[in-house]
Amino acid sequence: MTNTPYSVWIEAEQWEQLWNEDDDNTGVVVRFEGGSEWMATFFTYQNIFSMAKKNEETGECLRGSYFWASEMILVRKVTRIDIEVVIKNLLADGTFESVFKLCED
Repeated sequence: MTNTPYSVWIEAEQWEQLWNEDDDNTGVVVRFEGGSEWMATFFTYQNIFSMAKKNEETGECLRGSYFWASEMILVRKVTRIDIEVVIKNLLADGTFESVFKLCED
């Protein structure tokens, strides 16, 4: 997988409004040549605090007592550059398949 060409789709790039690179989250799909697609969600550290505060106010997740997301990756900034660097690192160190989820048809 390390040397297989791939493309990266970032959900936030499709949004009409700009996203906050310091306090946001976005879905990411990595498509490898050959057809396999893998997904994960990138959250900024600050976004976790913001989500906990919102949940405390709305009552979700036991009033902000916990937060979880499958295939969650935490980053300082949620930008294309940062996302691509993380993906390259995960591929290089062999942990990509443990972090991203294979999209089944």
